[in-house]
Amino acid sequence: MVLELHVWGPAFSLPSIDAQCLATIAYFSLAVPKDAWVLIASSDPSVSPTNELPAVKNGTTWVSRFRNIVDYLRQYSNGAWDLDRELSGVDRADNIAFSSFVESRGQPLLDLSLYVSSENYYNRTSPAYGAILQWPNQWIIPPRLRSAAKSRTEHLGLSSLDLQAMEDQRKREHSAAIAAGQIPKSLVQRPRDTVSSLLGKTPQQNQFRLEALTAEFFEPLEEILGQKTYLVSEGGATSVDCLALGYLALILIPDLPYSFLRTAMQAKGPRLSTYTERLRQRCYGTVNVEIAHAFDEARRSITDAAPLPWQPPQRANLATVCSTLLTTLADATPILKDIRSSERLRQAAQSPDSGLSGIESRALSEYATGQKKDMLVSIAAVAGGVAALIGYMVHVGFLQISFGGEEGQGEEEEQEGQGEGRSEFALPELPTSVSATEFLGI
Repeated sequence: MVLELHVWGPAFSLPSIDAQCLATIAYFSLAVPKDAWVLIASSDPSVSPTNELPAVKNGTTWVSRFRNIVDYLRQYSNGAWDLDRELSGVDRADNIAFSSFVESRGQPLLDLSLYVSSENYYNRTSPAYGAILQWPNQWIIPPRLRSAAKSRTEHLGLSSLDLQAMEDQRKREHSAAIAAGQIPKSLVQRPRDTVSSLLGKTPQQNQFRLEALTAEFFEPLEEILGQKTYLVSEGGATSVDCLALGYLALILIPDLPYSFLRTAMQAKGPRLSTYTERLRQRCYGTVNVEIAHAFDEARRSITDAAPLPWQPPQRANLATVCSTLLTTLADATPILKDIRSSERLRQAAQSPDSGLSGIESRALSEYATGQKKDMLVSIAAVAGGVAALIGYMVHVGFLQISFGGEEGQGEEEEQEGQGEGRSEFALPELPTSVSATEFLGI
């Protein structure tokens, strides 16, 4: 059976806009025979039950995330498709440690470069997603991904890369200053300092922080590579080389307006840059990947040195579009959003691909279930309170409910409104006129 590899679509002359997808594509191109898999730029996480890309489909089995996919390929092929099979115990430990280092340090840098930076996001990243996404995802997914990237990098204190957010902050501060001029100084509260405000007050501080972050990533990798052909083994590429290629290619190849990452990589890791370009051509081909390669089979080049086995994705049908719109609406509704978030957390905790131990999975699942129950109890309490209030208003006579039954049978039809059982809410009737003596009780 042919394996289906579902990924985010091409961008920046690369076969995917996502580092994990690029790493998985590189692994497949090196380990799996070309006639045993197809590459599908579905660009829609909802195609996978885990709601994640990259994802491999084999019949009814779905596996997502790079490390889980590598483990699945090793088991599925009985070790034949395992790039790490020749590694010694020490090299295998280094392979795992280096992989963790690349993911933990590389992802925040990509988040800052492609998503947090307003200049890069609006001029390159967002248009790239618009070219590979179908309606309405092209308007829904990019802002969601950017919001997640900003949350992941908030602790770095570089929010000033988001020029739009800085402009909004400036306007808020300006409005606060105007308001403060009309309020006594003793009543004006000083805003609380945050990590972003402490670390990102000036461009110079931002530059120093970026220099430190890039040095912490590129210099160790440059030292690990040294004069070797690959990061761990001289015998050939391993899984850590594929993972490193996924992140380094997205740093080196894209031509961005604010290319601080590429500049830092070329300055701090010249051998690393050469290594990335060499491995990129081996895994993805010598010809730059175009969007037409993934979506238009007629225009796909057959002369590439290492062509990828692209297969066009299915077009979204009406049911898929409606489901996307309803899901987006539900995620934007406060109460439903919290319930769905708790349910997704529970499913992720119970997933075999979660990477959690049995105790951790059970604890996280119980926590998510408890959150959902608390929300439902709150909703029931509010509904009960409203019902009790209405009942009390009826009891004290503020609201009167009158029911009219069938009356006056046999009378003329011109007596409308009688005999048609109806209900209505009415306030107590007030007297039309009151004399002074009656009002004073004399």
